[in-house]
Order: sequence, then structure tokens, then C-alpha cells
Amino acid sequence: MPAATSKDYYQILGVSEGADAAEIKKAYRKLAKQYHPDANRNDPRAAERFKEVGEAYGVLSSPEKRKQYDQMRRMGPLGGFGGRPGSGFGGGEGIRFSTEDLGDLGGLGDLFSSIFDFGRKRRPRTGPERGGDLEYTVEVPFEVAARGGSIALNVPVTEDCANCGGSGAAPGTRMITCVECSGSGTVSFGQGGFAVNRPCPACYGRGQIPAEPCPACAGTGQVRQERQIRLKVPSGVDTGTKMRLTGQGPRGQAGGTAGDLVITFQVKPHRFFQRKGLDVHVTVPLNIAQAALGSKIRVRTVEGKKVSLKVPPGTQSGTRFRIAGQGIEKGGARGDQYVQVKITVPEKLTEEEERLMKQFADAAELKY
Repeated sequence: MPAATSKDYYQILGVSEGADAAEIKKAYRKLAKQYHPDANRNDPRAAERFKEVGEAYGVLSSPEKRKQYDQMRRMGPLGGFGGRPGSGFGGGEGIRFSTEDLGDLGGLGDLFSSIFDFGRKRRPRTGPERGGDLEYTVEVPFEVAARGGSIALNVPVTEDCANCGGSGAAPGTRMITCVECSGSGTVSFGQGGFAVNRPCPACYGRGQIPAEPCPACAGTGQVRQERQIRLKVPSGVDTGTKMRLTGQGPRGQAGGTAGDLVITFQVKPHRFFQRKGLDVHVTVPLNIAQAALGSKIRVRTVEGKKVSLKVPPGTQSGTRFRIAGQGIEKGGARGDQYVQVKITVPEKLTEEEERLMKQFADAAELKY
């Protein structure tokens, strides 16, 4: 294991200690693209820089690991073990500990172990691995969300390449030991006197690389494609409602089980209906005669039906009526539909309408 050297994760990514998650992710993507080995095949220093960037992002992108790392930085060069003058631990070669060496540190031992592997070797990832979960946002029409129904989805997922079976090697070729990690699947680096292991970026932790990369997946063993799914939408879903579909996520590696697909619903707004909890609110127009004399109107509901609503004489604009049990149903409960009337004034009148309106105006004037 090479001698450890002190590194500053924030300096590696070029961000401040107060950088938020978005800034850290943006900095990582920019540097990873700049120093990726595929873009710098003749520059071995770029590959080393690429590893450093990945190592820094692995800690700073995790809120828990970043918190622990910040705690250690505040204590000095990783808890005061980095060669501080007079500390009794001086030296530029770095100090290596096993997990047993940390027993007397109490809670700090667990803190350090949660970030660093302390020389433990990982086995290359050759066995079956469960696929990760995939989160996907789905837009649904208002009526489908209210009543329930089914919709067709095309979900982008990452799956094993069918051309190479997920190995990354071109058909008919073989896998060879990764020269970057010597087949271990991990690479070691130093941080403040501690040896840290991380998955090898060259072989993705597998310990092997293809002698000839598969042309369909460029040697990664995985491809991005769309999967068609028929999704049953339960009644009453709202924006932000989540649904987990077990086994519908990305397929696992080397024959591992598939992950889950986590659906988040986004309900499209409707030009007529508005939702408030399980209640539905609508606005319908009335003309002056209907409002003054009273009338019966037919109002559409979220179920696609029309119900009759009695408007009493003298109804004022803005009056709201309740139609019980015509709202949204969810979990055995059902809301109501509220109808607010809005009196409209015609922009143009026929000669007959104008004559009658003048008679009405003259009669109304006599009352005052």
C-alpha cells in the first residue's frame, strides 16, 4: 500500500467549505468530464486526478460522511494525527491504523471507520448485485388522478447490455485483469495519514476490464433504454403522491434482482375543476335572468356525469352551492363539489333583447 498523503476534498473539487450539494455536484461533473481517462488516454496524470475527484465527491456528496469529515478537519489534520509539531505523532510518511487500533478512541473509532476502510481489501464485484431504485415523475390528467385509471409509460432505465451480457467485452473476446487496481476492484489513496479504499474507476469495482470493449456499450456493460410499463393509477392521487413498483426498476448486475421503480405523480391542472383536499371547486356562469328569476342548471362532475342544481331567485354573483358526495374518493372517504356562480353580462344585445332590457330598467327605476 503506498504511503498516504494529506488531501483536502474541498480544494480538490475547488469549492468552499460552505458549498451546498448542488455546487458540489456541479463542480464534480465539470472536473470528472475534464479528467476522464477516455478523454485523456495519453495523460496518466489525468487518470490520477480523475480518481481524486471521485474520492472527494464520494465523501462530500454524502451528508453523513461530509459531517463526519468536517468534524475531523476541525480537530486538526484528521484528528490531530497528521504530524502536528509536538504531538508525538509527527512524520511525513503517514500513519496507518487497523480497526482494532481505534478501539481506545471510543466513538471516534466508529466515526473514522464509517468513512475509511483502513486497509481492508474488497472483493471484486463479480457476483449478482441488486439493481438500484429508479425515481420517475409522471404527469397524469386531472380526471385520471381523481377517478383512477391506467396510463402507458416509457421509463428510461439502465440495464445490462444484451450484446455482451453485461460483461463489457465484445462477443468472442475475454476479460483481463484491471491494471489500475491489479484485480482487487479497489484503489487506495491517502487522507491525512489514513489509507482509504474506494471502487476502482477504471473497472467499476469489478477487478476486470474487457480486452476488447463491446461496441454496443463502449465496455461499460450497460446501456440506456426505455421500458414500456402500463401503470394503474389509484383514485385520489395528488401532486407529490408516490407509488413503489417492486422489481420494476433497473435490472441487477450479473443476474441480480431488479430494483424498484418509485413513481411520483404530477397532476396536470384542469381548466374547469380545481382540487382542495378531496373537495372539487368549479365556477359556472349565469345570465341576469337566471340569477333574478331562479333556474335549474346542469353541472359536470369529476365522474364525467352531469347533476342538476337548483338556483333560487335573486341569487347574487359569487354565491356558492354544495353538491354532496361529488368530490374525489380516496381510501373510502369522499369529498364534495362546490359550485360558485358568476353572473355574466352580454356584450351585445339583439333589438328584442334591448327592448326588453329597457322595459326592465324602467320598471326597476319605478321602485326607487
